[in-house]
Amino acid sequence: MKRKPSTEATAAWIRLMRVQSRVLDCVEQDLKKAGFPPLAWYDALLELSRAPSGEMRPVELEKQMLIPQYSTSRLIDRLVDEGLAARRECKIDKRGQFVEITEIGRDLQKKMWHAYSAAIEKHVGSKLSDPDAVKLCGLLDRLGCSCDEVKASAARDGVSAR
Repeated sequence: MKRKPSTEATAAWIRLMRVQSRVLDCVEQDLKKAGFPPLAWYDALLELSRAPSGEMRPVELEKQMLIPQYSTSRLIDRLVDEGLAARRECKIDKRGQFVEITEIGRDLQKKMWHAYSAAIEKHVGSKLSDPDAVKLCGLLDRLGCSCDEVKASAARDGVSAR
């Protein structure tokens, strides 16, 4: 690729990265003020709760959360240590394992959603009209993000992911 991005495209990139970072920081702070663990815990618990049997292989969880393997391993360790998830050996492949959400994990994820949804409203919803939010989703879709998938899964599960 020989063409360089336009000044406008570069400015859009910079704004996108800054806004993403700032909004995530604000949401993390709101969760912390409410006495909850980091957002990654919510995301992991949500993905596990969405899995058909409430369990996933660690590699599947890693792919869903888009975080590095070593971060996923540490996160799983923390969730297990807190009783929010449990490891289970795969009966077919004795070397493999599953991570399964516990009832305590399900309860925490639901409780966190109240603070998380309030933070989403505070930092995003209150700043965008619904038509603006739809327009933003369309623009992000063009960059490779699919707001329709998030919207469909949120409607199905009654909750929303990061």
